[in-house]
Amino acid sequence: MSLLFAKRLPLLKPLLIATLVLSGLATSSQADDLALASNTVQSKMVKIYGAGGLKGLEAYQSGFLISGDGHILTVWSYVLDTDYITVVLDDGRKFEGKIVGADPRLEMAVLKIDSQELDHFSLSKSIVLQPGARILTISNLFGVATGNEPCSVLHGIVAATTSLNARRGAFKSPYQGPIYVLDAISNNPGAAGGALTDSYGNLAGLLGKELRNAQNGTWLNYALPIAQLTTAVEDIIAGRTRPRSFDETVKRPDNPHTLKSLGIRMVPDVLAKTPPFVDSITRNSVAEQKGIQPDDLILYLNNRRIDSLNTLVNEIALIDKIDDITVVIQRDNNLIDITLTGQ
Repeated sequence: MSLLFAKRLPLLKPLLIATLVLSGLATSSQADDLALASNTVQSKMVKIYGAGGLKGLEAYQSGFLISGDGHILTVWSYVLDTDYITVVLDDGRKFEGKIVGADPRLEMAVLKIDSQELDHFSLSKSIVLQPGARILTISNLFGVATGNEPCSVLHGIVAATTSLNARRGAFKSPYQGPIYVLDAISNNPGAAGGALTDSYGNLAGLLGKELRNAQNGTWLNYALPIAQLTTAVEDIIAGRTRPRSFDETVKRPDNPHTLKSLGIRMVPDVLAKTPPFVDSITRNSVAEQKGIQPDDLILYLNNRRIDSLNTLVNEIALIDKIDDITVVIQRDNNLIDITLTGQ
């Protein structure tokens, strides 16, 4: 594959075309289209910096704008596990990124920056690719871009469309749905969260995190089709996954569930946003019967994201004891759905 550092300089376009033609990867007309597409998508890409910095834990990833008001689609990862996320636009401007919402089951997140009238991809205009289609992957590969430098662009093809069957270390990937398998090296550090487009720059997918194939041990270059993400993204932006307890007008039941009545003891609330980790389970309780265990991390309650112990307590207080509670927990790197039966 040809690695292209597509820049908005007229002098570079002839060089990109010549590289593709001489390498036999494209005809002159196809190379011209690829060079044009790689230029036009740059203004829609962002570089994301956050947690990490340790060996094997790079503190950066990629993302792309999906609204003129500053909404950004990226992957859900440890990089976002910080109170301060920096987002750098294509023109070098820097903003603080706020997490609007996330869906760990799809391994994606939506961020927001305070800006308007931004060039962006439209999810409603995303396309579906077929095996053999020429594609571009655009990302901050290896953190090459730090300011107004362009993102890296790789040219390749869709090798296959299939359902994901892979592991991250010893654990299966939470997402097991359809993916594009790519003949383009897109699983290197920094690439996750980048954009997959066709050869004309039309959005088709979100580049996934590093994964190893569970069947043959090889690294996977893959992307999640935008169609698999659109509903979740729209729900996040519309606030439908926002905790109900944030709305002061929501009516509280007379006899609500509590952590104690469910038989769950949480790790003490000692920080501003103490993560909702289970500390212990009461014997013969509903929680024990349904298989909740110490050290489980509660991510969702009735499809609403739980970001702290305080949020968990407030959300449970809005559910009547006669109603069931569905939680999504993270145990090691596995996501598990559990329904706690009402009384």
